[in-house]
Amino acid sequence: MNDRYSRQTLFAPIGEKGQEKLKQAHVLVVGAGALGTHLSEGLVRAGLGKLTIIDRDYVEWSNLQRQHLYTEEDARIQMPKAIAAEKRLKQLNSDVSVRGIVAELGVQEMETYIPPVDLMIDATDNFETRMLLNDAAQNYSLPWIYGACTGSYGLTYTFLPGRTPCLTCLLGALPMAGETCDTVGIISPAVQIVTANQLSEAFKLLVGDYESLRGTLYYFDIWKNEQASIDVSSMKKRDCPSCGESRSYPYLNEDHHSKTAVLCGRDTVQIRPPKLLNLDLDQLANQLKSVAENININPYLIQFTIDKHRLVLFKDGRVLIHGTKDITKAKSLYNRYIGG
Repeated sequence: MNDRYSRQTLFAPIGEKGQEKLKQAHVLVVGAGALGTHLSEGLVRAGLGKLTIIDRDYVEWSNLQRQHLYTEEDARIQMPKAIAAEKRLKQLNSDVSVRGIVAELGVQEMETYIPPVDLMIDATDNFETRMLLNDAAQNYSLPWIYGACTGSYGLTYTFLPGRTPCLTCLLGALPMAGETCDTVGIISPAVQIVTANQLSEAFKLLVGDYESLRGTLYYFDIWKNEQASIDVSSMKKRDCPSCGESRSYPYLNEDHHSKTAVLCGRDTVQIRPPKLLNLDLDQLANQLKSVAENININPYLIQFTIDKHRLVLFKDGRVLIHGTKDITKAKSLYNRYIGG
């Protein structure tokens, strides 16, 4: 056991002192899918002191292609990802305190789980949760590491409150539609590149080597052999509502989150985005061709069937998900096939 981390401590930027800092650190990983499982395994094997991993979903067969930690038995019994991950991670390193939480991360959950941690790492599948992470990070002055990938491309960036622009600065508004792994697919090398960069940045932060942080937004497309490192420091805005001089942390306000409701007398959940949109329905229909059935479109809405559920998406972003009263299931379908 004494040489468990010997190859890591031989690496001078970490060393014995850095290893001790890792042992004292607490990291929150949000999401236990492809990114989250890779990240969590890397942190636990490295000798992190405490890991909290939160996820709302359960293991499915399609997860096994790229999501480490899970087994066929987990998929067969639909084990919640956070619980399956916790069990496997404890087997990998019994010295690490691992807690899996089955929940959707909202404002109340942020207030419960954020304050004790030293670092947050994004492994989510939607921008609404990322914007919530961003505001919480600014509010608690906590660094967090963004990561996303679909198809063969990905990107990552390390946010440092008070030093870098925040996600609100970079995006300006909450995007509510786009490609997802369930519409355009994903290959595992893209996942591995994103998480390799996220883990490297996490180690630098946790051992206190801030000078070695990348400092840029990293983008790549492994299939097209493209990559770029983009300096976004000039995008920090003094009037940003999340990190500016008169910040209000808008995404810590429930008004800035999607509204869900089970429709009375109907086996249907409605999801309404926080802002009215003007979606390109033709583009969405094209993205859904390979995964959806019975696609019908008119100038006002698009209907399609997926996973035995009928979805009706209106041009303003509102969606009706028929065939379920389970809000968690409805949100999962929304994020997977419409994009968040």
